[in-house]
Parts: sequence; C-alpha cells; structure tokens
Amino acid sequence: MEAIKKQATKLREQVAKQQQAVLRHLGHFGNEDVVVDESEVQCHQQLQDLYTSTRAAKHLQRNIVRGIEAFIATSSKLMEIVKKLGDDCCKYGTENQNSSSTLARAALLLGTSLKSVEDERGTLHGVLGEQVSEPLRTLVNGAPLEDARQLAHRYDKLRQEVEAQAADILRRRSKTKESEISAESYMKLKNAEARLTELKSSMMALGKEATAAMLSVQDQQQNTTFQRLLAMVDAEKSYHRRALDILEKLHAEMVQEEQSNESLVQSMTMQREMNVHPARHVTYSNGSDVSKDNHNKTYFIAKVVHPFDAQADGELSLAVDDYVVVRQVHFPCLILIQLVFWTITLLSFSQNAVSVIIFLLLF
Repeated sequence: MEAIKKQATKLREQVAKQQQAVLRHLGHFGNEDVVVDESEVQCHQQLQDLYTSTRAAKHLQRNIVRGIEAFIATSSKLMEIVKKLGDDCCKYGTENQNSSSTLARAALLLGTSLKSVEDERGTLHGVLGEQVSEPLRTLVNGAPLEDARQLAHRYDKLRQEVEAQAADILRRRSKTKESEISAESYMKLKNAEARLTELKSSMMALGKEATAAMLSVQDQQQNTTFQRLLAMVDAEKSYHRRALDILEKLHAEMVQEEQSNESLVQSMTMQREMNVHPARHVTYSNGSDVSKDNHNKTYFIAKVVHPFDAQADGELSLAVDDYVVVRQVHFPCLILIQLVFWTITLLSFSQNAVSVIIFLLLF
C-alpha cells in the first residue's frame, strides 16, 4: 500500500512538471499564475519525509511494546518454574534442619535466594510494563499522531486539487491560441485562475500547519522513545545487579557452610582416633604404676551457643557457632569424696566402729 502511494505521488509530480514545461513552452502566460513555487515543493517534500519518519518510529514503538509483552509472558512462566524449585529446596532444608546436614542448610539457603531473585524479576516486569510499554502504547494509539496524519492527508488532497485546477487553466488557455476567446470563456478562465490562487493559498497554509504538527509528533516520538529505552536499560541493569548481589551472598554462605562442615569432619576424625588410642602406663614419683585407659575418658564435639570473653591467662575466648573438642575426665578425688560420703552415712546409722571398719575394707 505504501509503495502504491509513493508511486502515485511520483506520477503526480511528473505530471506537474510536464504541465509547467508546456506552459513555459507556450509562453502564453506567466509562470507565477500556474506553476507551483519552490517553497511549496520544499514543504511537500518535508511532509513526505516527516510522514516516513513518524511511520518508522511508530513501527519501532509497536515492536517494542509487542516484544516487552512477549518477554513478560515468557519470563512469568520461567518465574513459576524457578519459584517452584525454590519452594522444593526450602521444604527439604526445613524438614531436615535437625539432622545437622550441610546439604539441608545449603538447600534452604539456595531456595530462599532463588525466590528473592524471582521477586526482583517480578519488579523488573512491573517497570517494563508501567514505565516502558504503556507510554509507548499510548503514543502508538494517540491522537496527536493521527491528527497530524489527517492534516498531511488533507494537504495531499488539496495539492491534487491545485494540480487539477492548474491543468484546467492550461487547457482553457491553450484554446485561446487556436481561436478568439469569447467573453464567457474569458470569465471562466478568470474564475479558474482566481480559484487556483485561492487553492494555492489554502494549500500553503495547510502545508505549514501539517508540517508543524508532524514536527511536533516527530520530536515527541523521538524523545519519548529514547527515554523509555533508557528506562528499560536502567531496569535491566538494576535487576541484574540485585540478582548478582543475592547470588554473591549465597555463594559466600555456601562456602562458609562447606568450611564448617570440613572442620566438623576433621574434629570427628580426631575424636575417633583418640577413642581407639591404646592404654598408656604412667609411673608416678612414689613408684606406683597407674594405668591410664583412654576408654575412661569421653570426648565429644560441642558447638558454642553463648560467647565467652577470656579474662585470665589460660582461658579461651569463644564465639557463637565455634566448635570445640571437650574431654570428660574422672578424677580420683571424686572417688575419695564418694568414700567420705558413705562413711559419714554409715556412722550415722551404725552402733559400733567395727562395722564401719569392715564396711570400709569391703569398699
């Protein structure tokens, strides 16, 4: 359709030029009466260029709107898939949280981060829809563009009338060369020339109005489209930056969890090695030989839940989530305390010291 319009415009221009050439050749009347001046030609060409420019900008705006709508629709389906994955990871991490499993904690962290990233994606969709797609759709379907185009169409139609009127005057004047012109024909010629002058004046005024309207629409299209594209880039950049921050934090937490798990595994390995260590004999200064069996000692791993700040030499500062190896030791003094306790108890209920001595010997 556009190609047909362009071809018709070219044909009209060619006909007008041929008419002007014939008029000059005849030399029967001045060029200023029929020939369209240079300013009108420039106005017509400018309107053609503006029409082409605004049409291309409108197509770009429409393509951007369609692309954003398709992107949001496709990305929304992806959001549902990723959020479902995040929910599954969080469910596994929550249900297995008491098992002290590194995998459970990592799954919980991953699920939470995935849902946070998708929330940011939803924010991106909102910005693209409200700040990019809607303003461009308003421009595509807006009244200013249609009004400017209507003025351009009216100008083209009026220009065709001017060309037709000029051709009619040319025909009438050509007859005057062949025969004497009658009074009636002369009046018709004068009326046609007056009509042509009126049409040319209206055409020039309408051309200026249409040009101003098309220039205004073009500026609005160019500026608004550029600003909306810039807003789209800013929204994309903000989304990717926030998503990167979330993933960086997730990676650091998972690495820390991995390191804590490795420390725990090493501590448990050391505990097993201590438990299977053979019994040792220690000879004290009094010559007694005492057997120390590591099986009488209990080692276990403890996680610090309350911080402790060392105040004296030999004390150890502890932070929350630190891991320590604790050894339970059975001291001989505990046996002595137990012996004294039972002695006092028996003395309270015994009637003679002999029974006490016998009990102590048996003990």
